[in-house]
This record gives sequence, structure tokens and C-alpha cells, in this order.
Amino acid sequence: MEIHPKLLPGQALSSSGRPRLDYAAVARLAFPFMLNSAVQAVLNATDTWFIGRLSPAATAAIGAVYWPVLVFVLLFGGVGLSVQTVVAQACGGRRYARASQATWTALWASLFTVPLFIGLAMAGPRIFSPFGISDNTLALAVNYWLPRMLGAPLGIALWAVLGFFNGVGRPMVTLRVTVSVAVANAILNQWFVFGLGMGVSGSGWATDAAQLLGVALALVAFLGKPIRTLFRSHLTTRLRFRPLIGQLKLGLPMGVLSAADITGFALFQLMQVRLGTIDGAASQIVMMLTSFCYMPAIGISMAGTTLVGQAIGARTLDWAAKVGNGIIVIAVTYMGLSGLVIAAAGPWIMPFFTNPSDPQSSAVATRGCVLLWIASGYQLFDGLNLSSGACLRGAGDVRIPSVMVLALSWGFFVPLAHALSFEPGAGWVDWLPQFGFGTVGGWFAALAYICCLGSMLFLRWRSGAWRGVVLALA
Repeated sequence: MEIHPKLLPGQALSSSGRPRLDYAAVARLAFPFMLNSAVQAVLNATDTWFIGRLSPAATAAIGAVYWPVLVFVLLFGGVGLSVQTVVAQACGGRRYARASQATWTALWASLFTVPLFIGLAMAGPRIFSPFGISDNTLALAVNYWLPRMLGAPLGIALWAVLGFFNGVGRPMVTLRVTVSVAVANAILNQWFVFGLGMGVSGSGWATDAAQLLGVALALVAFLGKPIRTLFRSHLTTRLRFRPLIGQLKLGLPMGVLSAADITGFALFQLMQVRLGTIDGAASQIVMMLTSFCYMPAIGISMAGTTLVGQAIGARTLDWAAKVGNGIIVIAVTYMGLSGLVIAAAGPWIMPFFTNPSDPQSSAVATRGCVLLWIASGYQLFDGLNLSSGACLRGAGDVRIPSVMVLALSWGFFVPLAHALSFEPGAGWVDWLPQFGFGTVGGWFAALAYICCLGSMLFLRWRSGAWRGVVLALA
């Protein structure tokens, strides 16, 4: 998407010559982001579908480690998340070489995380054994954890390069790369899981190989002639510590914000796995299915990060507020409607992710249909959460929101989910009340949490506190 010399992306002139929000232009930018995130949802569903063909125990196993994988990738890979914000603001200010430098800085940072993720990969049994998971499920979970941790730096590197294209408003490049990754992941899952007989671990290695392909394709585009000409991407490869420190200061709170939220869901999912195979498998499938609601909404929200960042880079704060509000309206409307559609379709789509020959598959599908309706209740507020948070990231306002999310996730959601899920004496601790409502109680805790989270971040955006945040782009 080219930047008009006089108008910001998403901006048009009214008949009186005043700037107005062009919803058609915003939609044109947001739509490729939505498609990209929808493909990412398919990518996430691929592992669940292939592993679901093995057994409910295998599905429950990846449910136990799916969120912890994201937690550690986000926590140590926040610098990759910072790329889109830095690039958007640099691009809005016409500082094109700084935009490409931000990408190389994050690529260097992803390389530095390799020793950390090797250590985490080896520590899998010690990390998950305290959570009371059955021996069979734990062994399967560790088999999936090992390759996903070893390949985590590839995921961070892919975020970094794709964050550049998102920041400059060229999400079609991101879409092409993500589609390639999704197709490769599906082919490699079939080959590794069943063709080579690698089982659960084969799915993890397939994801790593697909991400490696994605990094290669993204770098080819990043170093191609169109980007080299304007952004000097071939001349900004040198690691500079001042930009690195600046992006770490921005990216660490971004990673903490996302990791705090996901850590809560990681612990929540571990609780459901502890309740039993049926509850753990049903929760994992519902998590995956609701990603078809929130992943496209993340795409819409990412358009907000780009538009807000470019407006701030151009020093037009009032326009940043207006375009951010427009993105929030679009995201909330989409998620509210899509949540109802997926819940209504539950009886038809839940059985697709189970093995019909397994005696527990019918119970998993039945339980999942109930959980889908509970999850549909918070989709509108999750739209507020995702879009408001993305607009705040575009403005660089991440420190206070990260503290707010951390407190709400760990101080409210996790204790409430524990209290509502477990019967007395069956939980991890005895000093919390335990009402024993099972997985349904746990999902009502998720409903309460996301409603509070979405409201909190929206109020932060509406307060305008982000107007006082200034990023050092030197």
C-alpha cells in the first residue's frame, strides 16, 4: 500500500476539503490482515486436526503445552513484536532506512534467544510435571514441547520480517508468506506424523520446518529490489546497540502484556487437562475453533497498529485517535457476529476434530458444544481487548497496559478459574475456595476475565494517555 504524499492511509477528503475517515480504505488495508490471520488460524488448527486423528489423549497433551509455547515465545520474542510499531512510526515520518534497521535489529535479537530456548526445550519434563498431568499425557506433551521450543527463534524471526511489511502497510506480502507456511505445515504434518510415524513430535517438527520456509520467503521479499530501493534494506544489516536497547524497551512490555494474558490461559488449560481427558480435549478444540473469531480480529487490529503508528509518526495525534476508533468498531462488530456463528455451528464442526473410532470422541464433542456457547459470550469484549490493545501498541503505550493485564490475569482470572473448576481437594492449592463446577465453571471464569480485560484496555485508549508517549527512533 503506497503512502499518499498528502493523505495518511485510511484518510479521505470530504466535499468541504476536510480529512475524514475512509472506511473503504481502512477495509482495504484491514482485509489482507484479516486473511493473513485467518490463515494463521488454519495453521493453528492444522496441528490440532492431525494430532486429533491420533487420540483424545494426544489432543489433551498439546492443549497442555500450546499456550506455554506462546508464552515463552512472546516473553523472549517481544522485540519481534516491536517491529511493526517502530516501522509504522518511522514510515509515517518518512524515515525509511530506520524502518529496515528495526527489522534487522529484531532478527539479531531472535538469534540471541537460541540458548534460552534450547534450555527450555530440555526442561520440559520439569516444567510440566508439577501440574498433575497423567503420565501418558505428560509424555505426549513433552514430545510436542521439545521441537516447538527448539524452533521458537524461527517464529520470532518470522514475526520480525513480517512486522516490517505490516508496518509499511503491505500486508499482501505477509499473506503470501503465511499461506506458504500454512500449506507447507499441512503437507509436512501428514508426512511427519503419519508417513514417518513420528506421532505428536512430528507435528512440532513440521511447524518448525514450515516456519523456516517462511523466514526464507520473507527475507527474499525484504531484500528484493522494491524494498532495497526505498528502505535500503541491504545497507542496514549491522547490529547497533542503541536501536536494540530502544526496541527491547518497547518490545519487552509488549511481550509481557501478551504473555501475561496467555499465561493465564496456559494455566487455565492445564487446569482443564487436570480435570480429565474429555475436558482437556474439548477445551483445546474450543480454543482452536474460537481462533477463527479472534485471529481475523487480530488482523483487523494489526491494521490499527499500522494506521495509528503512521499517523503518530506524521505527528497527527487527532487523526490517530479517529482512525483507532474506527478500527475498534470494525473489530468489535466482526467478533460479536462470528462468535455466534461458530457457536451455532458447533454440533457440525466439533466431531471433525475427533477420532470417531475412539470411545471418548462423542463425549468430547458434546462437552465442546456447551463450551462454545460460553465462549461466544465474550467475543464482543475480546474484540475490544484486541483492537484497543493494538491501537495502544501503535502509539507505543505498552508499559501501563502490560501491568494492568498482568494484574487482571494472574490476580483475578487464574484464581477464579481454579476456584470454579476444581472440587475441594482436587486442585493445585487448598487455600482457594473450590466450588467444583468443572470445565464449565472454568470457562465462565474466562468469560468474566475477558469482559473485564476488554473494558479496561478500551478505557485506557479512550483516556488519551497514549498521546504523551514518545518513542526514540534514533
